Amino acid sequence: MFESIVFKYLATFIISMTPIIELRGAIPVAVFTFHLTYIEAFIISFIGNIIPIYFIVKYIRPLFNFFGRFKIFKVIIDWATERATKKIQESERLQNYTALGLFLFVAIPLPGTGAWVGSLIANFLDLPLKKAFWPLALGVLTAGIIILSGTAIANGGFQVLLQHM
Repeated sequence: MFESIVFKYLATFIISMTPIIELRGAIPVAVFTFHLTYIEAFIISFIGNIIPIYFIVKYIRPLFNFFGRFKIFKVIIDWATERATKKIQESERLQNYTALGLFLFVAIPLPGTGAWVGSLIANFLDLPLKKAFWPLALGVLTAGIIILSGTAIANGGFQVLLQHM
């Protein structure tokens, strides 16, 4: 089952779309577990990781409104929304340097700083998709390059990366 290239591509793609794990986990899994080339792992993970940006920035508020009708979800949604809105309103820098801030936030390859959370922040800032997409996508690209480099180092160094491109 793990031998099928379609399975490997699809699994990498799905892993990269998963919150928290995202491209940061998909690239090493693709290289070490599925034995994909670095380029295959990077491209599939990058595409999978940027797809949720559109849906989160564009449609998360209607989902929050829908689930907010249920008491258990309303408490969580209200808490998260209030907290994020307060932080955003308190920070003049965040308001003035939104694109750079989103890019840097997503580009740092740490758990919880990926495209999903960055897209939520963009939504809370009421950024239109046009203004949010490119900083988020470039952040994913940068994080992907960092993770790809770290994966290559863990796998024997950059020479391995260059030989398998």
